[in-house]
Amino acid sequence: MTYLLIVNHQLYCNSNATALFTILVITIIPYNLFNHWDRLYPISKLLRMKKIILLLTLIPFIGMSQKNVMNAQRVFAKMDKVLEFEKGISAHAQKYHTGEWSWRISEIVSGPDAGGYQISEGPSSWDAIDSRGNLGNEHNIDWNKNVAIYLTERGGQSYSTYQDSISTIALNDWSDKISITHYFPKLGRGYQMWTLLENLKPVWKALGQSVAVFASNSSGPAQYAVVTRYPNGLKDRALTNNNLVKDQYEKIHGKFAYAGFTETMGNSVAEVWHEMLFYRKDLSSK
Repeated sequence: MTYLLIVNHQLYCNSNATALFTILVITIIPYNLFNHWDRLYPISKLLRMKKIILLLTLIPFIGMSQKNVMNAQRVFAKMDKVLEFEKGISAHAQKYHTGEWSWRISEIVSGPDAGGYQISEGPSSWDAIDSRGNLGNEHNIDWNKNVAIYLTERGGQSYSTYQDSISTIALNDWSDKISITHYFPKLGRGYQMWTLLENLKPVWKALGQSVAVFASNSSGPAQYAVVTRYPNGLKDRALTNNNLVKDQYEKIHGKFAYAGFTETMGNSVAEVWHEMLFYRKDLSSK
């Protein structure tokens, strides 16, 4: 007789690899195997249990070492200092932000932050971020002298984790043009929001949409950022047509299912807004 405990929750399933490892580690060992363990592994019951407990305690640290963390900073140049800012940040990125800490800089072309710039760093892991340390006086002086002086006071910074199990494209499969839909779930409705996105994944796949989902982490109100990437340019936006999504949703989940989807969405989301971003290769790390 075999028993298997399957974990299907965002806390553990941020990547297929972690989900698989977690399932393997916390599988309930078959009764017959327990009875014959001593024959397979001649150790005491106490030592056996200590090893099992040790494996279970390692689960959180697996997530800590995953390279699924993105750091996003948004900045806004002074209206009359855009050229100076772009020159300064391009030189800064190429000199101080390379390798694992490379910067992808995008221009925000629509939405409430239009006119700003998003600086994306990663993917990395919490462990790597924790051990990175101070970037040094030279870095800080260059930032303050050649970049920050051209910025307004408006801006922000956030961390988010890539949600592999509800995405249709790899985290680092970048596109030059993207749109982002920001969903802010109501208090206590995070699970419903997760389920809505989980139900959308097969729809996105069927329509050929390239979607990467991110969950905010200790960065203001709880948020899911649904990033739709356009590998063929903005003509790919035709794949996101609402009528296509509705028809495909009901093909997969059943007739009239989309009405239930929209009702649950309305009851679960406190706020939603959209924007488009265009990658600026000339400003980013080389």
